[in-house]
Amino acid sequence: MRSVKFDNEDRYIRDFLSLPKKIYSSGDNMEDPDTMKKILLGQHPLSKYFHLDKFLIYDDSDRPVGRFIITTYENDKTAYFGFYECLDNDQYAKFLFDTAYEFVSAGDYDRILGPVDASFWIKYRLKINRFDILPYTGEPYNRDYYFRQFKDNGFIVCEHYISNEFRSVDETYVNEKFEQRFEEFTGMGYSIVSPKVEEFDTTIDAVYKMVTELYSDFPVFKDVKIEDFREVFKSYKSIMNMSMTKIAYYKGEPVGFYVSVPDYGNMVYHLNPVNIAKIMKLRKKPKKYVMLYMGVDQNHRGLGKAIVYAIMKELMASGLPSIGALARDGKVTQDYAHDDVTDVYEYVLLERKIIRKDTDDEL
Repeated sequence: MRSVKFDNEDRYIRDFLSLPKKIYSSGDNMEDPDTMKKILLGQHPLSKYFHLDKFLIYDDSDRPVGRFIITTYENDKTAYFGFYECLDNDQYAKFLFDTAYEFVSAGDYDRILGPVDASFWIKYRLKINRFDILPYTGEPYNRDYYFRQFKDNGFIVCEHYISNEFRSVDETYVNEKFEQRFEEFTGMGYSIVSPKVEEFDTTIDAVYKMVTELYSDFPVFKDVKIEDFREVFKSYKSIMNMSMTKIAYYKGEPVGFYVSVPDYGNMVYHLNPVNIAKIMKLRKKPKKYVMLYMGVDQNHRGLGKAIVYAIMKELMASGLPSIGALARDGKVTQDYAHDDVTDVYEYVLLERKIIRKDTDDEL
């Protein structure tokens, strides 16, 4: 086996992009090859914020069998391990993880955190259960054996997340606690509305302001400029059903948000004429919704349940199930509408501390 640290060489770019096609099926490959190529070439809107060290692992027949990227940020003692793919082979995995550890330990870093695909805004977290179900839109997806490969090679879990799947409800559904909270806040002058399509740009700006304030304590969060945030999320305009996105205002100021999209599976990552037609059809008549982002200004505690009830009313009208995606342990959103949960998907973030050979002290 051998490892190759590469830059922009065509052969290695091709090999890096080819691995997911060997590991996943057409139904569960969640990598957008066009976006991935832009990241590899430093052409992504967020590329200016980080540095990438890109690696491929080859077997003795010179076939690519694994890949990863180490992402680093200025003035950050954590090295981020991501874009990980590897065949189900313990020897390949050990060689890959050893390569990553040796590279990071040669620098001035305290730990390796992963999987983190370059940025909070791109993808992070490792899925650890329910691999019998095809991934939903926005889900960090991977092979079931990846968790074992991480743990076998020195990583331990440091954060845990869940996505709750909720049953479908109709207009007879009653949730007195959430309804009461909705009436309480609207009675105090709060408005909870769905933005219009032509208001997408101003809505994105409002979400940016709230996200950067509310998510700043997340383990891998890095701030970005508003123009880059707009560029990353502009594609959402073509896949969002605005009725399932809510912005809460108080005295004219945005103080809470809930962003949802229909579940397109992995079609949005593999655009072609057939998939585009399917996306347009599902946008009009979804089969399920994915609740991707939610946040409430800390000065307006309790507003979250009111916003959720506004979403519930839309779901009651449509009779569709939903997924509340990727709530971090300790966040109240994990317990929302607990009695209506039909399935739970789990994800983790893992770390490996760096041990200096000269002192054998763990940092």
